[in-house]
Amino acid sequence: MDAQNPHPENSLAPDPQLISLISEVDGRAAETPVSALFMQRWSSRAMTGEPIPDEILFALFEAARYAPSSFNSQPWRFVYARRGTPEFERFVGFLSEFNQSWAKDASALVLIASQAAFVSQQGKDLVSGSSSFDAGAAWASLALQASLLGWTTRAMAGFDKELARVGVNAPDGVKIEAMIAVSKRGDASQLSPDKQAMEKPNARKKIAEIVFSGAFPGDC
Repeated sequence: MDAQNPHPENSLAPDPQLISLISEVDGRAAETPVSALFMQRWSSRAMTGEPIPDEILFALFEAARYAPSSFNSQPWRFVYARRGTPEFERFVGFLSEFNQSWAKDASALVLIASQAAFVSQQGKDLVSGSSSFDAGAAWASLALQASLLGWTTRAMAGFDKELARVGVNAPDGVKIEAMIAVSKRGDASQLSPDKQAMEKPNARKKIAEIVFSGAFPGDC
């Protein structure tokens, strides 16, 4: 039996209720019913820091691996560090002071980067104009898979990208995109009062503010 995962037969079973269509949950309201997965996923800062089993962590990367990308170039690259390792402490050091204060309690930290240059299936050297966009699709897939499995994720732009580049030995041509904290969701009381106030699902703009028929309006 894996000491990190005493119930391996159940660890990858998603919550079936997340498949059902809903219109409202946790103060969020959908204008058109959607899967609960999208409504219930939100990026918390309170984290338990418990060990994350390989089958969970790599299920997240597997979901990201199957994200769509231009020419199937799969430009995303991930470097991870588990809590309790020297690498984890190094990753924490990449973060801004604000993000360090809570992300130090994550189970794992993941750096996501993108590689624009690739070789096509026809053997041509190409440079993708959508590598960052595609890496974002991979991040979304990772985050949704985590939510399905009962884990939480939060992506961060608040970190020193050049320090991270050197710290993970990123090759030339790789663009450092974001850092991701992964954990089970913790109790908000462990956070400082200012962060406790933010520990809840955010509202969203109305569909009419982000979706337009035929052309952009003049004041979007």
